[in-house]
Amino acid sequence: MGAMMGMLLVLALAASVAHPVVKRLGRRSFIGLSLLMAATFVAVLIISLPVFTGEIIVEQLPWIPELGLTLTLRLDALSALFALLVTGAGSLVLLYCTSYFEDDDIGLPRFAGVFMGFAASMLGLVLADDVYLLFIFWEGTTVFSFLLIGHVTRLRTANSAALQALMVTVSGGLAMFVGFVLLARAAGTPLLSEIVAHPPQGALGATAAFLVLAGALSKSAIFPFHFWLPGAMAAPTPVSAYLHAAAMVKAGIYLILRVIPAFGDVPGFRETIVILGAITMINGGVRALRQYDIKLIVAHGTVSQLGLLAMVVGVGDPRTSFAGIVLLFAHALAKAPLFLSVGIIDHATGTRDLRKLCGLGRRLPVLAVLTTIAAASMAGVPPLVGFVAKEAALMELIEVGNASGLATLVFWVTLAGSVLTVGYMGRFLWGAFGMKADTEVCAVVHPPEGKILIAPVVFVVLTVVAGVGATFFDSLFLATIAEEPGREPEHLALWHGVTSALIASLSVLVLGTLLAVAASRLRPRLPVISERWSASHAYWVLTHWIDVLAVRLTALTQRGSLPFYLAVILIVVVIALGGTVLTNDLWPDEYVVATSPVQVPIALVMILATVFSLRAKTRFQAVVLVGITGYGMAALFATHGAPDLALTQVLVETVTLIAFVLVIRRLPQRLGRRATRKVRWARLAIGAGVGLVMGVVAVIALGSRIADPISLQLPELAAAGGHGKNVVNVMLVDIRGWDTMGELSVILAAATGVASLVFLSTRADFRPKLTRRDARTQAREHLLRVADPQDPATRVSWLLAGRRLDPARRSIMLEVVVRLVFHALIILSLYLLFTGHNSPGGGFAGGLVAGLALVARYLAGGRHELRATVPLDAGRILGTGLSIAVTMAVLPLFFGQSALSSAWVDADLGIFGTLPLVTSTLFDIGVYLVVFGLILDVLRSLGAEIDEHEEAEVASFEEEEVSAQ
Repeated sequence: MGAMMGMLLVLALAASVAHPVVKRLGRRSFIGLSLLMAATFVAVLIISLPVFTGEIIVEQLPWIPELGLTLTLRLDALSALFALLVTGAGSLVLLYCTSYFEDDDIGLPRFAGVFMGFAASMLGLVLADDVYLLFIFWEGTTVFSFLLIGHVTRLRTANSAALQALMVTVSGGLAMFVGFVLLARAAGTPLLSEIVAHPPQGALGATAAFLVLAGALSKSAIFPFHFWLPGAMAAPTPVSAYLHAAAMVKAGIYLILRVIPAFGDVPGFRETIVILGAITMINGGVRALRQYDIKLIVAHGTVSQLGLLAMVVGVGDPRTSFAGIVLLFAHALAKAPLFLSVGIIDHATGTRDLRKLCGLGRRLPVLAVLTTIAAASMAGVPPLVGFVAKEAALMELIEVGNASGLATLVFWVTLAGSVLTVGYMGRFLWGAFGMKADTEVCAVVHPPEGKILIAPVVFVVLTVVAGVGATFFDSLFLATIAEEPGREPEHLALWHGVTSALIASLSVLVLGTLLAVAASRLRPRLPVISERWSASHAYWVLTHWIDVLAVRLTALTQRGSLPFYLAVILIVVVIALGGTVLTNDLWPDEYVVATSPVQVPIALVMILATVFSLRAKTRFQAVVLVGITGYGMAALFATHGAPDLALTQVLVETVTLIAFVLVIRRLPQRLGRRATRKVRWARLAIGAGVGLVMGVVAVIALGSRIADPISLQLPELAAAGGHGKNVVNVMLVDIRGWDTMGELSVILAAATGVASLVFLSTRADFRPKLTRRDARTQAREHLLRVADPQDPATRVSWLLAGRRLDPARRSIMLEVVVRLVFHALIILSLYLLFTGHNSPGGGFAGGLVAGLALVARYLAGGRHELRATVPLDAGRILGTGLSIAVTMAVLPLFFGQSALSSAWVDADLGIFGTLPLVTSTLFDIGVYLVVFGLILDVLRSLGAEIDEHEEAEVASFEEEEVSAQ
């Protein structure tokens, strides 16, 4: 495992253990998490040193070799810079959390785990080279951000904002995934680096490029997806500082930087990015000027700056891409401390409304200085990194604009948007720290801890250092772009002389300052755009109508009527299959009515049973007649030479019949009122249509075979691969063992579902049971006495709990028969289990036989007999069976074999012959236990539990009668 994969694994493990650690140690644990993230930052820095000189590091780990998929990580200069940003900013924000949160926050452990999970996903996103792996990390950031935004679960605003962010970014992510699939198939490789090096051409490449762009724009909150980011400010401040300033929203810009060299020439690609980015920048800047919540000012400012980044990068020239990368990091270094400062102000005063704040500049001078420097960097004031980045962008836009009208458009929109940036940053500083005589909060309610300023101080120091020492960082950013002769970007520097870019920057500062002064009034007279025409309102209108449509569709289809549901399903079957049969020439040349004369009378009996079931007056009659058709099917299997299927069908039909009988005890004896003539004719038409269509499909399927069936090779495969002669059993436990594993899981889920419908609290039986030892002792003592035929209390009990039965409900003949056949049935079930590999039987059939023995015991002795016969909990039996099956499936992996591989040995028993011992028999034991546990669970839920409910109802009724008398 390489260094990059090791870092991801460490962060993933940290996310896993963060919850219990923080739950035990409280917010102090964030110091350890911060140090871990800082160590990851150092590790990224160390392994990135050769990358900035042109080297590329690639790590691969086989993922799905059959599909040619590998976990591929790639570290170049661009991904290295983003990885440093993700880990460095994450370390500082985690340190900030130690003072921001309180120990009594019940959601703090969850927050820590989710935060670390997000950091791991974000780091994986910028390192992934495989597009499918990139998508997994991409959606990981989406899910984790959803959980972080909705951290305060009691607030509806946080929940709705989290859901809004999830819906928007997931929709874009799914579109991006489709684009990735198209690109990978067209390019013949899932590696993004190779796709970019050799991009698919034509309509397919263009379509895929725009789909990928949709995902990038939605993640970076570019118009028309911009509205989710301000709403996400309901999240705690550390979330805003990390996800929405330094990490998550930059993912879309990162992806654009990756694909713009390959797809920049696709018609409309650059223009789309630039136009949408321009709308986003101007709209975000105007809305920032209209806010009274200082956090929303910063939030809308973030949207505006993301529009600027999209525009500059969207020009598609290496020089503007270079400037865009510098702008991105300058924005992260300045915007993160602004969010952190807002959190400190909120904690200190209890409000973020600038109309209620005053004088904080005097009471919190250090915070005021830090925030002012960060805001000045955002506004582009020298000598800060924001000024260096803004001037670099203007210089490159002027240079590229000489040959590109698109760059010229970006230049002028950047100037206009930058004036707005200076304006709302000035309004933010005045609103947060200025003196306002008519405001309510002029004193710090809770002075902040000194250590909460550490993270903002580090960010601000980096902002100053990166501005003053811009020349020293120039080579790092130059390494992120491909050098092209004649298109080299200008080197970063704090002073380039008196240039057009400098004049433009100074003009922006002057105009922006005037705007800030005008906007510093409490109610600036700026044009107000009605929310009715906003993208956020459009989103809520759309979701409202989707909800209305869902409710109406649900009301139409989900009526709670089983006949209606069945009718819809069967009509669709008739139309789909019938239409296929009628529109295609599929009829076989020959028809075989029957392969044996015995099949004709069996079919007639099944048909008669079906007809009479339609005329049945009681539920019991209908169940028995339907059961006859099942037994008839078993007979047909037997005549076709399929004893395993016939045996299983008989057993399943018997168990199903008993389950039906147990259920209908709680239903009225007679069937409900007769349906109207119209409904009866409709049901007749549907039933006849389904029967006719399925019959025709069966005839066509049987007569359409033109090649030898694969089943001809199964006997040889069963003997050679599974060391068994029973093809059916070898198929279940060896050749197609994964199918059986899935079926066992379904059985387990079905048993749990049935139990949950019957048991009131828990399926576990904590009531005292009659042990087998106590039952035998009572029977032995009882047999020593002479039974009095006239005294029911002295009658001999042939079962363990027979004496607990009501004498009026006892059947001595049934007890004797069950006593005689029970052990024989158990032995038969074990025989079927262990001989099923070479003879008819197997774990499934054996489990059914053992279950039937248990059914007989219950029918003869009631619920007390059931508990005495099997004192173990049904859930444990089911779990043990599934565990055995899973263990036998996984165990071969430890010996270098494929999962579910079989091994065997033939044991020589002398005169008794040879006993083949196959490991798949152990898997079959798991099947046996699961089936047996299912029947036990059904008997306990539909049998014993319902019996107890009935007895409780009778006792309650008798008590009421006694009380009434």
